[in-house]
Amino acid sequence: MAQRTPTPPRRRRWTAALGVAALAVAAGGALAAPAGALATASQAVDFPTHCVPPPIAGIPPIDGTTTAEITVDKPTPKVGDTVTVTYKVTKPAASNPVDLALPADIMTPSGKVVLGGAQTGAVTVTGPKKNDPVPGKGAFPPFSMTGTFTVTAPGSITLSPGDYNIHTSYLMELDTPCTVTDPPAPVSETITASAQPGANERNISLGTASGAPGVRVTVTGAKFTPLTEVTVVGRSGAAETADRMTVTTDTEGGFAARLRVDDKATTGIVAYEGTAWDPEKGAGPAAYTVIDDTPQPPNSQKLEVAVTAGELSMTQAGDAVQLSSVDFGQGGAATGDLRTVTVKDFRGGPAGWSLTGKVTDFTGPGGSIGAGALSWTPACTTKAGSPSTCVPGSAGTVGGGGATLASTPNGTLTGGEFTVDAKVSLDVPAFTAPGAYAGVLTLTLS
Repeated sequence: MAQRTPTPPRRRRWTAALGVAALAVAAGGALAAPAGALATASQAVDFPTHCVPPPIAGIPPIDGTTTAEITVDKPTPKVGDTVTVTYKVTKPAASNPVDLALPADIMTPSGKVVLGGAQTGAVTVTGPKKNDPVPGKGAFPPFSMTGTFTVTAPGSITLSPGDYNIHTSYLMELDTPCTVTDPPAPVSETITASAQPGANERNISLGTASGAPGVRVTVTGAKFTPLTEVTVVGRSGAAETADRMTVTTDTEGGFAARLRVDDKATTGIVAYEGTAWDPEKGAGPAAYTVIDDTPQPPNSQKLEVAVTAGELSMTQAGDAVQLSSVDFGQGGAATGDLRTVTVKDFRGGPAGWSLTGKVTDFTGPGGSIGAGALSWTPACTTKAGSPSTCVPGSAGTVGGGGATLASTPNGTLTGGEFTVDAKVSLDVPAFTAPGAYAGVLTLTLS
């Protein structure tokens, strides 16, 4: 009978490790043995945590200590690089609040990693629905969550554990949210980011951050191309407004423009060289608020709402794929289906995304099957109402160099929710030695 190849620890999501198994001969099929992304040196930290059991448990909140560790795949990234973050909780503060034992693979964790130093913000991380059985009133097992962020500034960036949630799907859907009692938690990892060679250093600043319609705002620019015409224009989200002017830079690449802002939809100001926005030749947006001074009618109330931008994220419905078996002496195609990948682009900006994959050689008792033997036929579906449309990659070889699984184009306003799948086929040579072979397909969303 086929044996499951032991699976070493792994880190998934933005850069996700997906096991793809080449099935064997006389012994039949083998399951995947995914390998994890490389981790950097970091330290485990303890921090007080306040966990709220599901109301159905009928017990008060739990105040305990969480032990966790943050690791990254790139300890010295460059500005613009995507860094994969793994948040590993080795000792959760919460435990099973009821006498009922919980079976395996019903817990799905999610959380935040807090950035500090040269870059601030929070990275959303999620983990697979995978856990050992939990006895009644027993401690929750350790779990890992992964996510990614794009480096936006050079310098030292700290990473600390943030709030996390344990979702259980057994008999009913329940959540146990755990918050850091005295945020931020201690720093677990620090990375040092550097500027990209030849990086765009153009920048702008505003004399004021708000004004009534018709007011002129001073826009100061620096490090543009000397003696070049620059367009200074208002933005409403990713779209340009009617507030626009041109100015010529001085011999040092600087300028000062007095932009009249009339459009009440303007929320920011950008400046760029050329006839259209190019992030490599522009700067901004610098936030600007038009204060609507239009008198309201008597006995009226002005209602306002804000739409908050989210993140680009990826999850997958599993991390192991079993391919069909092939016979010794005949070889041929071992086929299967990748686990469905769900991409959520909630940034609400002009940028599209690309999901690529590359695979390692398939190793086994008889040597290896080259990465170039794996091919796929991608497919993707766009959720109704999404501003962007998902485009599947071309059918063909994946290989160690990689190929595109799916993408969406840049546009005035992009975003949405997408499901990505692929038929995969491994061309197994006829006289490959019997046994279990496994390779790792790494997916990267950028």
